[in-house]
Amino acid sequence: MTTKQTGTYFPAGFIDEFLPRIGRVVEIEDLQLAVFRASDGTIFAVDNHNPHPKGGPLAEGIVSGHYLYDPLYDWKIDLTTGQVQAPDTGQVQMYPVKVENDQVWIAV
Repeated sequence: MTTKQTGTYFPAGFIDEFLPRIGRVVEIEDLQLAVFRASDGTIFAVDNHNPHPKGGPLAEGIVSGHYLYDPLYDWKIDLTTGQVQAPDTGQVQMYPVKVENDQVWIAV
């Protein structure tokens, strides 16, 4: 897993602002993140850049369970590890997330 080492946590919005299974772009510092809320309420934050050689955004992908299906190439990405699933290969940069008092915080 390539989770960024814990840094400073920044507020990203309230939990209700993140619809289940739909991505949302959040900009923190100079980073553009794709933030997803799984059906079970778990929040995931990843770099909003597809690891596919042609790139593209990930925030427009669809979440099923703890997997993200990217919108351009239909790659399956494990949101718990950032690992692209076989037969494709690649890794997405993950960012630590915490929820306190319904506020979502992401460490960069």
